[in-house]
Amino acid sequence: MMISRTLALLASVAPALATKPAAFYLAGDSTTAAQSSGGGGWGVGFLATLTDGAIGTDLGYNGDTTASFVAGGAWANVIDAVTRSKVSYQPYVTIQFGHNDQKNTSGVTLEDYATNLQTMAEAVVTAGGIPILVTPISRRTFNSTTGTVIEDLATQRNITISVAESIAVDYIDLNEASTVYLDAIGATDAASYNRISTDYTHLNPVGSVVFGNMVSWLLLTTTSLAGNLADYTVPNAEIVAAIANGTYIYPEV
Repeated sequence: MMISRTLALLASVAPALATKPAAFYLAGDSTTAAQSSGGGGWGVGFLATLTDGAIGTDLGYNGDTTASFVAGGAWANVIDAVTRSKVSYQPYVTIQFGHNDQKNTSGVTLEDYATNLQTMAEAVVTAGGIPILVTPISRRTFNSTTGTVIEDLATQRNITISVAESIAVDYIDLNEASTVYLDAIGATDAASYNRISTDYTHLNPVGSVVFGNMVSWLLLTTTSLAGNLADYTVPNAEIVAAIANGTYIYPEV
């Protein structure tokens, strides 16, 4: 029943996809949010890929969980942005959480996490937008024995994918893609994307560009939305090639 309802709502906005430019609203925690003293994610780098009349706003908020993002009013701002822009644009909302939800002090159980993601996605559809669930970007902490990334967000990744599939909405697996790339380039080069030398969670401006382009690339290569989005997000070809080949890149910003 829930899948049928979501599909029906998505079908109702389908005619607009080909005629309206895209508007992207990025919902998430500090690993989506703009660079600051307390965080920094891929959002700014992704927004720099927008073209051909597309617009976007990074609405990520430092320290938030799926619960606190709603309780604190940030989610209401996302839905308001969708409602206001849908006359002239087709709104897309990326939803990426998990880094804070997984903490023992978060008060968010795994069941809550799944329910909250589903509720968010369905609210976007009801408001006239297209939700895109995003598995949480990998941290850049490595196992000193294996030399590979510690996959400490695997549970959140799996839940995000399960929710997306259960209600038939698109998702991108940023967790897997970032893990594969980080494993390929190794711990030393991976750390060059740190916000500060000891911060293996948040991204500096260069890291935002690299992983923001990764998000664009994943949208265009792994979702059913690629045909609608190809004119509106164009990743840097050199960065995409480096990601695809597992080659370290540190672009100028």
